[in-house]
Order: sequence, then structure tokens, then C-alpha cells
Amino acid sequence: MTGSTGGIGEAFARALAAQGCNVVLNGFGDADATERLRAGIAREHGVEVVYDGADLADLRQIERMVAAVHARFGVIDVLVNNAVTRHYAPVEAFPVDKWDQALAVNLSAAFHTIRLSLPGMRRRNWGRIINMSSIHATNLVRDRVDYMTTKAAIIGLTKAVALECAQTGITCNALCPGWVLTPHAERQIARVMSEKGVPREAAIEELVSVRQPSRRPIMPAEVAALGVYLCGEAAANISGAALPIDGAWAVT
Repeated sequence: MTGSTGGIGEAFARALAAQGCNVVLNGFGDADATERLRAGIAREHGVEVVYDGADLADLRQIERMVAAVHARFGVIDVLVNNAVTRHYAPVEAFPVDKWDQALAVNLSAAFHTIRLSLPGMRRRNWGRIINMSSIHATNLVRDRVDYMTTKAAIIGLTKAVALECAQTGITCNALCPGWVLTPHAERQIARVMSEKGVPREAAIEELVSVRQPSRRPIMPAEVAALGVYLCGEAAANISGAALPIDGAWAVT
């Protein structure tokens, strides 16, 4: 699974390992912390956990990573596309290199991992593809053109793959979280605490009050639990969906 060294991706790794899945982690971060994460998940759940540091902006590295996974495990049963990059700027001031990076990491990487994983899934007539979209695919904010565009496009990619696989045992769905308590959210919390001199609980309350009608953050494990459900046989006929998990944000 991509983008899995923290936040939602890490929660997915832990949740799938708890179900007995071998796991391939991918993402950036401190090498020692990543190794502790890898070893801890493997030890806790008795599964094989490996780390691949492929840069998802580089097609050759994506191809090498997927080939290495196939060589080690034989098949990819569950693919979780969670990697993301983001930049904040109005359209006319948006750096072109940041735009190109967002298209590569947020969108093209998912296309490539899917196209490279599908042949093996088709041979087994079983597979689960979970793409991370966002509430911002539909509920828009200013100065986030890269994130909103790519998250909306992920839903289109999801539907296209689901339709092509509709008569197989392969499903493809997108999850659309709201404000999740990820490392990115933690940085937002720290900023509000610093700027306004308020405690953590007050900063969280302020951040969710302008977003989620539930007035509470979403936990990464909650998102992962929905993904685990989609991997089960009870979800065999859920495909092409863009599923919200956003504390009723999407209905506002």
C-alpha cells in the first residue's frame, strides 16, 4: 500500500495485518521510525511486512516496486493507493513543478499500480483496489487546486476500473474521508495552538467546527476499518463507489 508510513496508510497496514495479510509499506519518512513500524507490525501480527521506498513520482520506481512485490509474494490481493502530496497557492501563482508532482503522485501513481496489479488479480479472478479520495473531491476550498483536482480524478479512475472489472471478482472503490487525525492534521492543530495560544482540545474544536457537522475528528483506524470491510466477501458487489466517511460534511 502506498503512503503507508503514517496516518491512514499506517492504519490500513495495521488493520490488514491483523487480518493475516502480508504487507508492503511504501512512503517517505525517518528510516529508523519506518523500520520500527515495519518490525512492530510484523511482530504483533505474525505476518511478513516489507518496506519499499519507491518514489511514486518516478514511473520506473513504481514498476520496480510492483515487480518486486510480485516476485516476493506472487500476487497482489489488496492494493491501497494512499500516497499524496499537496501544496497551497492560488491557481495563477501555483508552481508548475508542484502541479506536475501532484498529478504524478496523487493520480498517475494510482493508475500505474492498478494497471500493473490487475493482470495478477484477473488470473485469480479476485482482488480489491481501494483508492483514497477525499471530501475535497466534491466540497471545495480555495488555494488547493492540485489536491481537489487529483482527488476528483481518483473517483473517475475508480469508476472506470470498476466498470472494466464488473464481471470479475475484482472490486475497485474510493474512500472519501473528511478531517482525519493524521500527521497533516496534527500540523494544523499545532499551528492553531501556536497562533492562538489555546490548548490542543480547543484547537481541534476550532478546526472541526468549520468542517464536520459531527464536531469530532475521524480516526485513521475508522477509515481503515471501512477498507477492511470492502475486502470481505460481504462487499463483493460494492464496486465503483465513492464512500464518504466525513461526519456528515458531504451533506452540508
